[in-house]
Amino acid sequence: MSPSQIIVLATPVFFALIALEYAVGRARGRNTYRLDDAVTSIGLGMLSQVSAVFTRLLRFGIYTAVYSLVAPTPDSGFWTTWSGWLLALVFYDFCYYWQHRLGHTCSLFWAAHVVHHQSQDYNLSTALRQTSSGALFGWVFYLPMALAGVPPLVFGVVALVDLLYQYWIHTQQIGKLGWFDRVFASPSNHRVHHAVNDRYLDKNYGGILILWDRLFGSYADEDDREPCVYGTRSPLNSWDPLWANAEVYADLARDSWHTRRWADKLRVWFRPPGWRPADVSQRFPKPAFDIGQLRAFAPPLSPNVQRFAAWQFITLLAGSGAYLWLTDSWPLWQSAVWLVVLLAGLWSVGAVMQGRIGMGEALMIECAALSMATAATGLVDLHRLFKPLTMGFALMVVAQAGLVARNGGQSSTRGIGWLLTALAASLAGDAFLMFDGFFLPGLLAFLLAHLAYIALLRQDAPWLAAPRAALVIALVGLAVFVLLWIGGLPAALRVPVAVYVLAIAVMASWAVSRATVLADGPAWTVAAGAISFLISDATLAVNRFVMPLPHSAVWVLTTYYAAQCLMVMGWLRGRTARRASGQADQGA
Repeated sequence: MSPSQIIVLATPVFFALIALEYAVGRARGRNTYRLDDAVTSIGLGMLSQVSAVFTRLLRFGIYTAVYSLVAPTPDSGFWTTWSGWLLALVFYDFCYYWQHRLGHTCSLFWAAHVVHHQSQDYNLSTALRQTSSGALFGWVFYLPMALAGVPPLVFGVVALVDLLYQYWIHTQQIGKLGWFDRVFASPSNHRVHHAVNDRYLDKNYGGILILWDRLFGSYADEDDREPCVYGTRSPLNSWDPLWANAEVYADLARDSWHTRRWADKLRVWFRPPGWRPADVSQRFPKPAFDIGQLRAFAPPLSPNVQRFAAWQFITLLAGSGAYLWLTDSWPLWQSAVWLVVLLAGLWSVGAVMQGRIGMGEALMIECAALSMATAATGLVDLHRLFKPLTMGFALMVVAQAGLVARNGGQSSTRGIGWLLTALAASLAGDAFLMFDGFFLPGLLAFLLAHLAYIALLRQDAPWLAAPRAALVIALVGLAVFVLLWIGGLPAALRVPVAVYVLAIAVMASWAVSRATVLADGPAWTVAAGAISFLISDATLAVNRFVMPLPHSAVWVLTTYYAAQCLMVMGWLRGRTARRASGQADQGA
């Protein structure tokens, strides 16, 4: 049984304990749970486990290689005796202590570990909140065990035991435990570790044994007179699981880029968290930490959003469980395809809870990911469900925006009409291309879609506002057509394909021109969508007429759905922003 499958089997226990903790907290009048925070924390745990499929080689693969090459003596059987297992567990916990300590005192390691500390709540869901990048460098701390001859199997088991032990100590419902707190990591000790109070900061790193902290001077006792304040000193303030993992890396890269001294460009990554080069601090100052100014991140959640988030969470949890149970039997590319689906779902539910996208947009994104994955992995019947469903949700989102505009008394919904026409034609094109023998009708449907997009874009800007970009796009379109001609494009299709290439090149160049004129984020989002259309259609044509591309459905459909989502969401947001700006100007 693989480690992933063991985690799946342990999941019901995790959630039973969460339910128990929630019930106890409600009964005591000390509930420590919020739906949005708990969903985000557990979602980050899901992401950590599914991404571990790709990073496991770094930890266990390198460990096994080192063990095989340089272990001092062949395994004598000692490590599989009860005393050997116990020693290996203590050995692992010692190595974990130093990994954990460096995770708080070196910025590079903190960038990975910070995910576990970002929650401003403290409960058992926080225990599941884990990094997806820790394996990139964390493996180095356990090489002493390989050098000492601890077999990989023993290493893997004690690592799992150490990890599972730490689950129960993430709670506020268990108080101090007397002598136990002086020897072992406990809820009281670990509450201190998660606190940002000055007296508690960077203390109590032990995984199972707190004795390491007492021995190496990093221990602090929980003081009832100073309650723990949880989170980080630079709050994440987001439910985005991707940004949660990338936030500190991005900050470090930004400071490394901006500092003028070459030594500081490297030093940024290895100094303690919060250290910044003097020139960067002067040019880009940040406010000093003030614990009195900390506020819980809590965007408002309507009842509908809460129900949607709960339903999404249950679905994603089931999907993650199936993924972890089956992934060891899949080729790596197939695991990567379904990882994209889970990423899309986790990002979408966070974005809905944060108010960044609507529920219809989330469903559109998720169906797009499922359409791509089912096509890539040969699930034809499911693909024929999710492909039209994606565009159905897109049409619903735009139609709803049109109703809101009409009910708000807006005189013109012409743009909504063109966007609906483009999406309806795309839906027809999708339907045609799902079946053999309908390539030409599909091509015609998508040509109509691109003409509708052109009519949509021309409302805001002239075509050649960005002549250089238009020239580059025209040359790319010409190069694609020449490649298709040389590659064997049938004579009957040369004129229709030439017209199609011209239409999509005009659409893409018009979108870039529009973004140049409007110069705002939504307009550039639309332009990115138009360029994605160009890439998708070029990939489809090359795969069909020049040479088969490996996993072509992944590249064609990923770029196609990225194009549709970016076009829809970018145009609707730009329309809303410009309407709000116009109202503000009238009010002034």
